[in-house]
Amino acid sequence: MEAKEIHTLTRERADALRPVTMERNWNVYAEGSCVISCGRTRVLCTATVEDKVPPFLRGQGKGWVTAEYSLLPRSTMTRVPRDSTKGRINGRSQEIQRLIGRSLRAAVDLDALGERCVTLDCDVIQADGGTRTASITGAYVALVDALRWLRGQGAFEKLPLKSPVAAVSVGKVRGQLLLDLCYEEDSTAEVDFNVVMNGQGDFIEVQGTGEGGVFSREEMAGMLDLASAGIHELMALQRHVLRWADEEVRK
Repeated sequence: MEAKEIHTLTRERADALRPVTMERNWNVYAEGSCVISCGRTRVLCTATVEDKVPPFLRGQGKGWVTAEYSLLPRSTMTRVPRDSTKGRINGRSQEIQRLIGRSLRAAVDLDALGERCVTLDCDVIQADGGTRTASITGAYVALVDALRWLRGQGAFEKLPLKSPVAAVSVGKVRGQLLLDLCYEEDSTAEVDFNVVMNGQGDFIEVQGTGEGGVFSREEMAGMLDLASAGIHELMALQRHVLRWADEEVRK
């Protein structure tokens, strides 16, 4: 296993990404891992490979990618009780982990993966806005390393990847369109979007709402343009972090 490495992208403008850091191989036990920092938000993403699939896929020769998401108790300004103490996953965490799973399944050729499941655990160490989008972006790095580990075990010759995947938030704050919102910006935003895209520039998911106002068609197009530019930068950092020596994933 490689030594831990840190790669950084630095925000220069108000409408640009916050400082971004991706650190691979953070966990010595997981088949793939990455700690991603976006501003003061920090998420540990680990990928676990198991030779089994959910019951609805058994015998079909297809694989699966799923995710779990949680906030650590002091990842926020006030302590968040663990789900285990409440006996159930809260609705927000459930919604976010489903989003992460859907997003990362779009990155993988599930037929080529075979009857295996990759579980992506995204644990928020510190939250300052954009935890779901940071989780998706960091989890992709952990996923690629897990697939490389599988290839090293002889599972396949070519990585079963269809495209890179990354995500970012964007919104309208005091009338200004802004990329990659921190908590303070997000909490006062009139409009808040979360955007997930692939390497071909296609949208995987767009979650948007007028939290404290409305937005025009032109403003929506402007926010999607901002998100697309930010995701392009994030994917460039993903490529650099992963040193994309594999021809099949240069898409």
